Amino acid sequence: MPAPLDPEMFDPMCPSSALPFQIGDKWTGMIVLCLRDGPRRFGELRVPLAGITAKVLAGTLRAMRRDGLVTRTAYDENPPRVEYALTPLGRSLFTLIDAARDWSRENLADLLRERARNTEDAGPAERETG
Repeated sequence: MPAPLDPEMFDPMCPSSALPFQIGDKWTGMIVLCLRDGPRRFGELRVPLAGITAKVLAGTLRAMRRDGLVTRTAYDENPPRVEYALTPLGRSLFTLIDAARDWSRENLADLLRERARNTEDAGPAERETG
């Protein structure tokens, strides 16, 4: 059994929504990282993903399962236990996620500065339409 997930695993100031690319959605890459060391229960995943609602986590896990990135194993126990684990396809995302994290460390300050500058330069109609 893997060690418990660190509640501080993701910096609350993590600008994941600022990345110019995402894997599936805002949460998929972070869930992949949470599952890196082995299967996890739903409640365990919520610890480092403090900003996610139960509904969004469930929907993201369903989509990841549909896409073949995770498996869901239900154990016939009392109380019932369900675990999520990465498939080989899900594990193949580590290279991409690690590269994106490296890119972010190197370029995020520039990206955020440009985003702020260009948002300030944009007129109201351009800001609304992107």
